[in-house]
Amino acid sequence: MKLLKLKTILGLGIHNLVRFGLYRIGIRTGLNPVKRLKFKVPKGVFYEQPSVLKTAFEPCSTWQGSHHYFGREISSPQIPNWHLNCLNHLESPKNSPWFKIGDFDSTIGDIKGIWEASRFDWVLAFAQRAAVGDKTSLRNLNDWLNSWTETNPPYNGVNWKCGQEASIRVMHLACAALILNQIENTSQPLLDLIEAHLQRISPTILYAVAQSNNHATSEASALFIGGDWLARNGKPQGQKWREQGRKWLENRAASLIMRDGTFSQYSTNYHRVMLDAYSIAEIWRYKNNLPQFSNTLRSRLQAAINWLFELTDDEHGDVPNLGANDGARLLPLTNTDYRDFRPSVQLAATLFHRKAAWKVNGTYDLTLKWFGLEKPVEHLLKRPCVHHPDGGYFVLRSKSTSAFVLFNYPKYKFRPSQNDALHVDFWVAGENLLRDGGTFSYNAGQRYIDYYGGVKSHNTIEIDKFEPMPRLSRFLLGAWLKPFRIKDDTANGQASAGYQDYLGRSHYRSISLDDERLKVTDTLSGVKQKAILRWRLKPSNWKVIDTTITDGKHTIKVSTSATIKRFEITEGKESRYYFEETPIPVLEIELAENCTLTTEYKYN
Repeated sequence: MKLLKLKTILGLGIHNLVRFGLYRIGIRTGLNPVKRLKFKVPKGVFYEQPSVLKTAFEPCSTWQGSHHYFGREISSPQIPNWHLNCLNHLESPKNSPWFKIGDFDSTIGDIKGIWEASRFDWVLAFAQRAAVGDKTSLRNLNDWLNSWTETNPPYNGVNWKCGQEASIRVMHLACAALILNQIENTSQPLLDLIEAHLQRISPTILYAVAQSNNHATSEASALFIGGDWLARNGKPQGQKWREQGRKWLENRAASLIMRDGTFSQYSTNYHRVMLDAYSIAEIWRYKNNLPQFSNTLRSRLQAAINWLFELTDDEHGDVPNLGANDGARLLPLTNTDYRDFRPSVQLAATLFHRKAAWKVNGTYDLTLKWFGLEKPVEHLLKRPCVHHPDGGYFVLRSKSTSAFVLFNYPKYKFRPSQNDALHVDFWVAGENLLRDGGTFSYNAGQRYIDYYGGVKSHNTIEIDKFEPMPRLSRFLLGAWLKPFRIKDDTANGQASAGYQDYLGRSHYRSISLDDERLKVTDTLSGVKQKAILRWRLKPSNWKVIDTTITDGKHTIKVSTSATIKRFEITEGKESRYYFEETPIPVLEIELAENCTLTTEYKYN
């Protein structure tokens, strides 16, 4: 196992290991200037009454007598307790320097429950209502910011611990200034607050870069925006931060977004977070007449937009619950659900494609209006079938029905976060019929990490009670799988791929989709004790009839020459929103030998 761990760590990349090591040394020795930062507490009037009201605009209705965390509403008219965990109601220490607070402190639970209120979603909601003339919202905006700065003095407490969290605040403060037309002649307290944040973000950005994820894209966006904001308001040090941000925006786009549009985290929600960070940076660049980003950045963003657009349901905006999901949503400017990805895709397509994602007008267009962007006349079109060879994804669509299937195979340039190799996600008319389990929480206990990050939470096969990639730590899987016999026959609605794991067990899967059924054929070898095929179903009144199940509308039939030891519907769990789980039916088929088995899902 030690050799396996060493090989996995080396797979993260020498440059990233060096960056991470230098960060840790700098923090421990005090050589990193971030440990010596001091800054006065910003206070006063952060945002003024807007000179021109946007009375024809529709503001978001959230944060009116309630708090909104992870897409859910909690009734409370009070200013939040900025150190209270909204998930378990435990309180974190307020006065400790951020670098003395642990990442996964059991006394406070999941740290994201504390960070959520300090991401400043409410800044956007209050700014929108202030922009249409609501003076109470303007007063709340300033009162809440003064409360936050008073109880979160730089750089003490858990809310200063993460550079990305600081970056999200900067982006939200900047978006509020855009909405209220207060980019020029910005108030001194607001400039001070931005400067305090950039001082925290800049010295540790190499740590974010070392993660090869959306931490660096968020932090680069904040440095670019905040640095330019300070510079145009007479603070010359902002120029350095602006250029630092531009450098890493360019670098991360070229490094983390693959040519086929796959993002390094193999996750639909983190893909959205990355797109939103680039969209906010591009809005700022465009509105303030800054030099354009490179053609490489634009082309990679276009590919990333296409990737998410292909997976987004046209009617409801939902997407497969693919990969890790921490509940993040950077631009809650519309009264759409947390799982509606259309506002983000529409905004990004407008900015980087100069085309709309959806031609038909909808609530998802309101984000464009709030940022003063015209909806393009041209629009994107979804391709019938797609293969993303860099990320390892097939997308198949039926010809005359609204069915599509996502089939992912293990192609890992970056570290995978879940054991979801050969998972199949099946949708018809906006309904997720075969579904991914999600994430639930990063710090609710090992059993949650193992379940949601393991094969049991995916539509694939578990062999001999082992995971195909062993979990080495909370965020690191070992023995990264490699695919074999990849067959792209998407033109005929078919695709195939397989893997062999570190213990010599192999699983090969072929799928086909037509206007009546989804067909999946699995071939297994290396089975010593048992193999379990799982189909995670949409809740319905499913009934078992021999080796078939039906709910009266859909039918699933499994056939094999091998002996089926168990064929039953069990209860599983899924998490569509962070820290929320609900039961779902799971069809389990257990066998005790190498075999080939075929599943036919008749949906039409």
